[in-house]
Amino acid sequence: MINFLQTVQSRGLILDGAMSTALEKLGVTTNNELWTANALIHNLQQVYQVHYQYFQAGAQLAITDTYQANLSAFERVGYSKDQAVTFIRSAVQTAQKARDDFYDQTGHYNFVSGTIGPYGAYLADGSEYRGDYQLSRSEFLAFHLPRLQAILQERPDCIGIETQPQWLEAKTLLDWLQCHAPQMPVYVSFTLRDAHTLSSGTPLQAVIPLLNQNPQVFAVGCNCCAPQLVLPAIQTLTALTNKDIIIYPNLGSQYNPVIKKWQPIMPPVDFAQLVPQWYQAGAHLIGGCCTTYLPEIQKITHYFESLGSVS
Repeated sequence: MINFLQTVQSRGLILDGAMSTALEKLGVTTNNELWTANALIHNLQQVYQVHYQYFQAGAQLAITDTYQANLSAFERVGYSKDQAVTFIRSAVQTAQKARDDFYDQTGHYNFVSGTIGPYGAYLADGSEYRGDYQLSRSEFLAFHLPRLQAILQERPDCIGIETQPQWLEAKTLLDWLQCHAPQMPVYVSFTLRDAHTLSSGTPLQAVIPLLNQNPQVFAVGCNCCAPQLVLPAIQTLTALTNKDIIIYPNLGSQYNPVIKKWQPIMPPVDFAQLVPQWYQAGAHLIGGCCTTYLPEIQKITHYFESLGSVS
């Protein structure tokens, strides 16, 4: 089996793109309380298709459909704790099956990240882009732990603590992982107010040195931010850390939490022009977040191939 961290360190990785956009392209409705997690109940085959299509586009790291998949959300719409855990585990299993089937068909071995979205995503009011919610460490842990434990049971290649607008939430998860799953590689990806500041207002300069002290964290970065913010954010991060830089922005869209839809901003951005700038600035783990789709991942793949970074 190919070693995950050795692959990251030797050539970087191409991440996949948005789950929501890809599901919608397959006719799956995501405008509901569970967002893409609803597909774990009703459209698991389409979730598989999304992962497989991204692998075909060149993605080397699949992000599981667990961003919005938490026990509180499932229980709120009438499912039991046991059912919720089954849904969450199935998300990892489905990504792994797509990965294994792709390997059987092509000989290309890829990886799976078990993703942990923020509490703000559960609130479904755009809080993940503000970080203005206040929970204690014990409250954060009570919310996240059932999902995290369910994902760990399926042994993904890494854990992605993503779209995090504040430090305490991410730190709570990292502290638990250091005690209970210290061998599991972890990346942490924030939402940003600007190139120097988390969405909650905490400076990156106060956070990144703490992440540098954590040997379990192999990469730090940002996701679901506007593409225009990525390059200055990379420049900030490379000045603060020697860890790998991970970035996967959206297409510059604005999220409307009332209608639960992304409203595009014109003119559209072109990943073919931006990815070389991001890579050369120091980000070697690159993908797409909300509103990105197969063309964006194909453009990342094309650039990596030009570097000889895809085997």
